[in-house]
Amino acid sequence: MAAPGEYFSVGSQVSCRTCQEQRLQGEVVAFDYPSKMLALKCPSSSGKPNHADILLVNLQYVSEVEIINDRTETPPPLASLNVSKLANKARTEKEEKMSQAYAISAGVSLEGQQLFQTIHKTIKDCKWQEKNIVVMEEVVIAPPYQVENCKGKEGSALSHVRKIVSVAWGHWVCWEGGTALGTLLGWASVCPGQPLPSPDPPPALV
Repeated sequence: MAAPGEYFSVGSQVSCRTCQEQRLQGEVVAFDYPSKMLALKCPSSSGKPNHADILLVNLQYVSEVEIINDRTETPPPLASLNVSKLANKARTEKEEKMSQAYAISAGVSLEGQQLFQTIHKTIKDCKWQEKNIVVMEEVVIAPPYQVENCKGKEGSALSHVRKIVSVAWGHWVCWEGGTALGTLLGWASVCPGQPLPSPDPPPALV
C-alpha cells in the first residue's frame, strides 16, 4: 500500500500492482489523498485512436506502487466538458436501462426485447405498453412481434415500422441458422446468397 505521505503529481507515469497481482500502468490524471483514490489514464482497451481508459485505483488494495516518471512542471489545464451533452447521454442511458428492466419484469420475450432495441436505434419515440411495443403513438406491435402483429393506421409510419420488423427478423433467422425453419433448405430460402451457418452460431443478436 502507498506510504502515508505519498503524493502523485498529475502527469506522472505510475505503475501499480493490485492485491490480485494485476499490474496497472498509466498517467496520473487525479489523486485524492484522504480517500487514497488514484485515477490513471491508460491506452484504450478498444484500440481506437484518440481514446483512453480511465482507471480508478483504490491504493488501500494496492501492494506496490512505482513512480516511473515523476512530472514536476505544472500540468496543462483540463479540457472543458460539455456538461449538457453528458447530462443528456446519462439521461438517455438511464431511460434505456429502465425500459429494459420493465420489459424483463413484464415477461417480454427475448425476441421482443431485441426488436425494441432495434427499433429504438432509429426511432426514439418508442415505448412499452404492457407487452406491446408502441412506436410514435401510431403503431402497436403485439407478441410475438412479427410483421403481421404490427397494427395501426395505414400510412408511412406503419409501412416503415413493418419494414424494420421484417428486416430485423430476417437478420435474426440468418444468425440463428434458420431457427424458424430448422433446415438448411429453410436457410437458403430465408437468406439467399448467404454462407451456411457455422455449427455454433451466436445464440442471439445483441
